[in-house]
Formats: sequence, structure tokens, C-alpha cells
Amino acid sequence: MREKDTNRKIKLSVRNLTRTYEETNEPVEALRDVNLEVAESEFVMIVGPSGCGKTTLINIIGGLDHATRGEVLLDGRAVSGPGADRGMVFQGYSLFPWLTVRKNVEFGLKMKGVSKAERARQSQKYIELVGLTGFEDALPRQLSGGMKQRVAIARTLANEPEVLLMDEPFGALDAQTRVVMQELLADISRRTGTTILFITHDIDEAVLLGDRIYVMSRRPGTIRDVLTVNIPGERSHNSLVLPEFLDTKKKIMDMLWQESNDAALDR
Repeated sequence: MREKDTNRKIKLSVRNLTRTYEETNEPVEALRDVNLEVAESEFVMIVGPSGCGKTTLINIIGGLDHATRGEVLLDGRAVSGPGADRGMVFQGYSLFPWLTVRKNVEFGLKMKGVSKAERARQSQKYIELVGLTGFEDALPRQLSGGMKQRVAIARTLANEPEVLLMDEPFGALDAQTRVVMQELLADISRRTGTTILFITHDIDEAVLLGDRIYVMSRRPGTIRDVLTVNIPGERSHNSLVLPEFLDTKKKIMDMLWQESNDAALDR
């Protein structure tokens, strides 16, 4: 992993964020007083029990939903809707099936009026970064699931967002492809210094990728704890057996087990 700088400025802040849905007969409080911070170039993970509001949280940060109370700040500015400063990658690839890999990666740049020559330069840069050189003219139907997600990541990075928001982007991949994608993303993070907030239900994934991990409680979701990950060397599948990895994994497993047990006992 890249060296951690404790003096890095805070890029993203979530302050006392609460989200209550009023559409049903009884209001449903999805999130309650969530507070978190992501420093510039930091890779932060969020894990929590199913239904704890992880996706609601990242949708609010991305501007796709709104808070009932609280605020989201990017570089100290309040977030009030979607913006090019936040790029989002979802579990579904959301590629245009009629466009080639290159044209999919260039799409956002074209919408912004970037010249054809600059679009070609930018798209090639990120196609190479995600390891898809030689597939520039392929259509999505000709690609595997992992390759499609590489295209989605390249397309988002090509727009050079200030923060990359990822909602279980590898959740639909098989186990082997998932580890390959995790190693790829760790390498991209190290090489580009992109600020990343990543939601997952996979504890191994959280510990493998994260500089810090926020652990959420069951609904209404709030921050139960935050852990700093200290694993020596660059992150790879070899990290999965290190004592530091296993120690952090156990701490998270114990917390999530307690949340599930309390839910089962309705405590």
C-alpha cells in the first residue's frame, strides 16, 4: 500500500447524517447520526450487516438521495445533488451495449465537450491502467464480467472525479475474478492516489483494500467503530494469511456477529 500521511487534508466529511423514509405507514429510519471522514488519497471501506443502510449512505454522498438531517461536505462544500466531482461504480456494469470499450470510456468526456484527440488520449490512458489494452474495439457482450467492471472503472476514472464511490462493485464476480479485481484496484489506488470510499459486505475485501474501515451497526445504521488497517507491504492475495490481516478480520467478524445476534434477539 502507499505510505500513509497523517497530515493529509480531509476530502470528504459526513456529519450527523440521518435518513428517514416517510413513504410507508410507519416511518423507517435507515440511518441515524452517521459521522465519517475520508482524507485526500485515502482508501476507506464501509462494512455492516445486511440492511444497515450502506447503499443509502453512499447514494446520499453521491447525490442520488438526500439526507433527512445532517450534511455531506466535499472540500468543505455542501453536497446537494449529483456532480462530476464524485464518480460512482456499482455492482451492475451499466455499460452501453452498442458502444465499444473505447467509446464507453470516452462517453463522459464526450458529454463534457472534450475534443476527440483528448478523448482518445484519456481513454487509452485508463484502458491501459485497468489492463484492457487490445480490447479497445470490443463490445461489452464480448467481455467477461471482470472485464466489464474494468471498463466501468476506467470510464469513471477517465472523468477524473475528486472522490470515487464504489457500491459492492465486485459482488457479482466469481471468487477468483474478485481477488484479481481487488488486486487491480489496490494497484490503481496506489498509482493514482484517487480518494476512494468503498462499500462491501465482504470482510476479507474490506481488510485487503482499506486504509481504514468503518463498521456500521444494524438498522438504523450508525457508525459502531472505525479501524485502522496496518498490513505490511503491498496488498495482494498473499496478505490474506498475514497475522495483521487475520487480527483485523476477527475484530470485524466479532462486531458483526454481535450485531446479528442482537437483531435476532431483538435487543
